[in-house]
Amino acid sequence: MTKVVRYELPLDSNVRARHFHQITKGRVEQFTIQLETFVKGKWVAVVRYDTAHGFAHRDLIYFNGRKEKKAIHLDFNEAITFADQDIRENWERYISNFLRESHEK
Repeated sequence: MTKVVRYELPLDSNVRARHFHQITKGRVEQFTIQLETFVKGKWVAVVRYDTAHGFAHRDLIYFNGRKEKKAIHLDFNEAITFADQDIRENWERYISNFLRESHEK
């Protein structure tokens, strides 16, 4: 049996983490955890951890749209835990860096 979980976790008035994961027989099959901020009337991604392309990785997204991909060398169960913890502990830094870049333009 496959279980799909989706939810949003508010971190601040204009910051949230969106979670999606699919579990089959206790194993994470795929996931996305995305840190977003509300800028200029819309939600934009700042950091995304996911299993797209068949491997766990982090996309660091810059204000100009550039993405920096870094593989996470963990199984999906470990990677989702790592991703969730990183976003919960470091969201303020990620948002600050993203917004600082927006003001440099």
